[in-house]
Formats: sequence, structure tokens, C-alpha cells
Amino acid sequence: MSVERVHRLSCAVDAAAPAGALYTLVADTAPWPLFLRDAVHVERLDFDGTTDRYMQWAIVDGELRRSLWRRTLDPDQRRIGFREERPDDPVAAAGGSWSVTELAPGWSRLTLEQDLTVSGGRGAEAERVLASAEERGRAVLHGLRTAAESWRRLDELLLSFEDSVRIEGPVEPVYEFLYGVDSWPGRVAHVVEAEVTEDRPGVQRTRLVNLAEDGSSYTTEGVRVCFPAAGRIVFKRTRPHPLLAAHAGEWSLEPDAAGVTVVCRHDVLLDERAVERVLGPGADLARARRSVREVLGREARATLGPVPQSAGDTVRALRSV
Repeated sequence: MSVERVHRLSCAVDAAAPAGALYTLVADTAPWPLFLRDAVHVERLDFDGTTDRYMQWAIVDGELRRSLWRRTLDPDQRRIGFREERPDDPVAAAGGSWSVTELAPGWSRLTLEQDLTVSGGRGAEAERVLASAEERGRAVLHGLRTAAESWRRLDELLLSFEDSVRIEGPVEPVYEFLYGVDSWPGRVAHVVEAEVTEDRPGVQRTRLVNLAEDGSSYTTEGVRVCFPAAGRIVFKRTRPHPLLAAHAGEWSLEPDAAGVTVVCRHDVLLDERAVERVLGPGADLARARRSVREVLGREARATLGPVPQSAGDTVRALRSV
């Protein structure tokens, strides 16, 4: 009988940030898609003040993977233990801990400890799994360090907002239109080209060429995860608007007896280095925030403009909420 071996990995990074700021970024998983390159969407399922569970959709080895995690948070010790509840084969078990140590005022160290058990123990498959886990771990450390070192300006760099539109008609054609990104060119005013591939049903990779108000164009690329039964489409733009370092969000449909309210939420991280390049000399973060709010809000509302026509007589009217 073979004995499964537990593999242990450890890596750390030092950040020019207070330990409390760094710990907060690790503890709050909701904004991770804005800070971590491969994270697409994170949903907290429950939290009792000490233990939480969350589902994460992330790009792992080129494919979108869903994983379920349980964590135990200890803010006094700045330590978080975690374990994956149902790891994918060939990983039989995966867990570890995050810990934050204060090195000096304004300096802290983030350490990631991982333990993995790979079915079959040793061999090329185990080496591949361990190499991938170490690479992802270092990428996460880098992303959290970068965010932490912007802690003084992070509130100015982050922006979240929603736009809502009320549609008097059934929910199904509205969802079908939002799902069918490849049909948008020629129907959605700012989308001039669209390429869509599906890794599997409900998981889309998109490439859009968008028209700006000044007549120039810019390209965005993204990943979308679709939940038709819940009337939701979550997304992350892996190549966002030129003013942004990261962009994630969600389309959600809220039906009632008379129609449906469509909500588009955007969560963005401004790219401070791009502000003057995109908006011109002297532009600041306040102007960048206004510009992003206007552009993305206008695009979200414009996207829903063709819904009544595309759905025919089944949709009767559309108005802003």
C-alpha cells in the first residue's frame, strides 16, 4: 500500500506597509480580483466572525477553476489558516496559512505556508502540481504586496458603482442578450468587434473592440462566468480600459411580476501611472474617477439599449432607474 506524502511549501515577501493594512488585504477576499492577476470572482458563503467559507473562480494553469475554501481568522495574531474543501484530482488535500509579521514601523512580512497531498505521492505529476502551487503562491504574494504598498492612496484608487435599468417585459430575452456578446457589434453602439470563446458552457472568454467618445478605439479582454438560473453574469476584464489596473463586476437581473431590473456593478482599480497619459498633463485621480464613472456607466446603459428591439414584442419598454 502506497503512503501519500504531504508536501510543504513556504514563501514570503516584505512590504513597505503596516502589518494591519497587509492583514486586512488577506482577510477580505471580495476585492481579490482587483489585486490578484488570476482571481476572476470570489463569493463569501458564510462568516461567523472567526470562520468563513468562500468560493473562488480563478485561472489555474490556463483554465478557469472553481474552488471552495474554509478559513479560520485570528486578527490578534494576524494569522489565517485555510483549507480547500473539495480539491481537484490529483490533489488529495490542500491547506496552509497566511501570517503577517511587523518588521518595523511601516514595514511588514507576509508569509504563505502551503501543504499539499498529491495522489500517487511522488513523480512527475506531483512535481507539476507543486511547481504550479508555488508559482501561484508567489503571484498572490506579489499582488497583495503591491496593493498594500498603496495603502495610503488605496481608497482613491478603488471605485465601485452600479447602474440600473428597468425593463418592462420577461427576463429570459434580457439574459439571452447579455449572454450573447458575439451579437453586440452593430447593435451596441460602442462595440465594433467582439470575439467570444467558451471553455465550457457558461464560461466565456471575450475580446471586444470599443469605440470611445472621441472616435478612438480601445480593446478589452475578459472572462465571464454565467449563472442563468440565478440571472447573473460575473466578469473580470483581464485587459481593462486604459485608465484601469483592474476591472471586475457583475450583471444581475431582478425580475418581478411586471418586468425586470437589470443592475450592472463595476469594481475598478485605477492605474495611477496611466492618468496623465490617458487624460492629459495635470489630470489627477479625482478626474480619473469621474472619467471612469462616466465611461463605464454610459457603456453599461448603452449595452441595454438594443434589448427591446432584439427581444421583439416580448419586451415593451426600457427606462433608467
